[in-house]
Amino acid sequence: MASSFLSFSLLFITVYTADGFMQALVYRCEFNSTELKDIQFIASWYFNKLEFLRFDSVVDKFVGYTELGVQNAERLNKDAAQLATARAQRETYCQPNVGVFYQNALTKSAKPYVRLRSEVPSSGNHPSMLVCSVYDFYPKQIRVTWLRDGQEVSSDVTSTDEMADADWYYQIQSHLEYTPRSGEKISCMVEHASLQEPLVTDWDPSLPESERNKIAIGASGLILGLILSLAGFIYYKRKSQGRILVPSN
Repeated sequence: MASSFLSFSLLFITVYTADGFMQALVYRCEFNSTELKDIQFIASWYFNKLEFLRFDSVVDKFVGYTELGVQNAERLNKDAAQLATARAQRETYCQPNVGVFYQNALTKSAKPYVRLRSEVPSSGNHPSMLVCSVYDFYPKQIRVTWLRDGQEVSSDVTSTDEMADADWYYQIQSHLEYTPRSGEKISCMVEHASLQEPLVTDWDPSLPESERNKIAIGASGLILGLILSLAGFIYYKRKSQGRILVPSN
């Protein structure tokens, strides 16, 4: 998967407090590669949780959001040294940290686990639903598509957003409404940075293992019941043959 498919942020926050007032300075690096051209540096100044001043490397100047912020932005934009210092932060602050982040986090990945199942609608007038659940993958970016006989399906498909599992892994679900056709092949295809090639899981219309186990257990119970009933019947017949019947007066 292309590196441009990734977008991340690095944050550095400095907080100052005095007599109930709070000022915070937040550095943010937005990036999708380690190349300087793909890195955006943003510095935001806050006072009591309200951002009043910002420098954005894309805008290439200071911008004020309050009366105080506008005054400071006008002053700083006229100061060549302050502008040069802010512009340099993209290279001196962001790029080294982005490189460390890529090396220690983004180069790590976890392959997804795929489970494919069907959901039968309560009404027979509605098409069937296939659910492709993808679990335990990292990083977050992923692409899940459906194939019918090798061709990508673009209609009757809905997907959730990538959902965090609170353990650095993610999951996602994709749904396909379909009307079964004899002999067709339906597959769920997953593309992810951890995979050298797309992971394709074919839908098996036969009963899942859990249902097969239930049927096997039920059948075993039925057979055991029949055997016990037959054994009881044979025992009863043998006992009856050994008895002497005495006629009543």
